[in-house]
Amino acid sequence: MVDAFLVNGLDLGLELAVSLVAAAALLLRRRLPLAVFLVTLPGLYIGYIWFAPMIGLYTLAALRRGRVRLGACAGLLIAAHFFPYPLSDLDPAAYRDNAQVLIDAAVTSAAPIALGLLVRTRRELAARVDDLTRSLRREDRLIADRVLATERARLAREMHDVVAHQVSLISLQAGAVQVSAEEEAARESARTIRELSVRTLEELRHMVGILRAAGGGTADAGELAPQPDLAELPRLIEMSALDVTYEDEVPAGACGAKAVERAAFRTVQEALTNVRKHAPGAWVRVRVAAVGAAGGAEEPLGLRVEVRNGPPDASAPAPALPGGGHGLVGLRERAQSLGGLLEAGHTADGGFLVRAEFPRDGGDEPVRSRSITQSEA
Repeated sequence: MVDAFLVNGLDLGLELAVSLVAAAALLLRRRLPLAVFLVTLPGLYIGYIWFAPMIGLYTLAALRRGRVRLGACAGLLIAAHFFPYPLSDLDPAAYRDNAQVLIDAAVTSAAPIALGLLVRTRRELAARVDDLTRSLRREDRLIADRVLATERARLAREMHDVVAHQVSLISLQAGAVQVSAEEEAARESARTIRELSVRTLEELRHMVGILRAAGGGTADAGELAPQPDLAELPRLIEMSALDVTYEDEVPAGACGAKAVERAAFRTVQEALTNVRKHAPGAWVRVRVAAVGAAGGAEEPLGLRVEVRNGPPDASAPAPALPGGGHGLVGLRERAQSLGGLLEAGHTADGGFLVRAEFPRDGGDEPVRSRSITQSEA
């Protein structure tokens, strides 16, 4: 608009009117680039303004494809620039002046086209680079998944070749002792060892299947993984060979999701293993209860598991079992993945307490709990 007023003055006439219309049309140049460019041509031809038609041609080159259309628009701009208004002022005999005006019109037309094509090409290159970057990232993820699948298969072979062989030998030796032993207590111990070995082999087979499932999703893992639940806790406690008091305070049908029961079972299993390692001869109390519902609701909010043991018996021999120090860490991660929490700590009498709480639906509604205080311990 400044260009229109500078060229045509402040007196409203045809020249200024078409120039202002051409300038105002630029507001729609991104939605209707071709129509806006055509509207700006009278401003150049009659009002002798340059910026509006040049901006319109630049927008057309930057947004639209089609060389023929762009060439035709460039020809229209050259014509509007070259021919004077009115047309009767054209002097065909002024070759030198006409050549200079034609060159000026060609440059005026070529500059916005070149700049628009440059911007459009840069935009397309940026989009292609972005696509290439995403493609490289996908390829990196595929390579990482392939390496992970290969490592899983190797680990599965190692577990099968080493652990399965040793556990099979234990089962065979226990079976031989069960057959040849004369004392009932020895036969019962051998039977327990053999049963534990068989169960260990079954769980090992499931884990090997999970590791061999290259890229297997949660559905495959759910089919292959072992599914222990709270109903198996009494048998687990019976086979632990510990002085355990079991308190089951869960109402019938109030356990919740299978993942919650499985996590509760693993919590008790790991806690009993730690008692055998670090507190031989200690008494143990296992308590499973439903977390009370808020506001008097009938259904409980979740499930609480507590495993408390006393101080170790000094006269009991230490088993010297190996340990990696990852048991409680794994239990805490399992609880957090379900929306629950796990707390562990020493008690005032020299024992140890492990407490875990899980939401009823395995993560849909996290339970709220407080930390174990020293007085509670």
